[in-house]
Amino acid sequence: MTSVPKKIGIIGGSGALGAGLAKRWAKSGYQVVVGSRDNAKAQLAAQKLNEEANVNSIVGKENKLAASEADLVVLTVPFSNQIPSLELIKEELTGKILIDVTVPLVPPKVRTVHVPNGGSCAKAAQEFLGDEVKVVSAFQNVAATHLDDLDHTVDCDVLVCGNDPAAREVVVQLAADAGMKAWHAGVIANSIRSRSDDVYINFHE
Repeated sequence: MTSVPKKIGIIGGSGALGAGLAKRWAKSGYQVVVGSRDNAKAQLAAQKLNEEANVNSIVGKENKLAASEADLVVLTVPFSNQIPSLELIKEELTGKILIDVTVPLVPPKVRTVHVPNGGSCAKAAQEFLGDEVKVVSAFQNVAATHLDDLDHTVDCDVLVCGNDPAAREVVVQLAADAGMKAWHAGVIANSIRSRSDDVYINFHE
């Protein structure tokens, strides 16, 4: 069985969704490496998140280094940056779990879904990275504002999709540690369903 990692790297961790996840996991005892394209920006973001969460277990690094140091990596970048970000850290992801949180929306038309080749962002990521990386899709339907408020109970279910059942179980546990209920939703191809749910959230948030 795959063990739950102790050090989590969040690529795009200075953004709203990544920041919320970083604070919640840090409060649960995980070490978190916040990644950004700019090292100074990452360090400033980490300092701010430590203060907001009243912890000292969040550090900031440039994306490639963040992915290298982490036991598990979470991708929380905009749709347009998904594949370019993966190209940068592909080597560092070998043998690890990647949680893909990418939502196929392109501002300002956030009510229009841009379906990637293959049906979902996570499936595209798995095909791009190959079998040496266990891609899991999760957290697309969670509002960043709810994650950011540590006093707020996140009242939603998280669908967890991935080809490796043990990797899915790790993400189910991580969701629980961040205050959410998660469910195994089958193989990575099923992740197109969670994308549909996220569009509904964008309409009604």
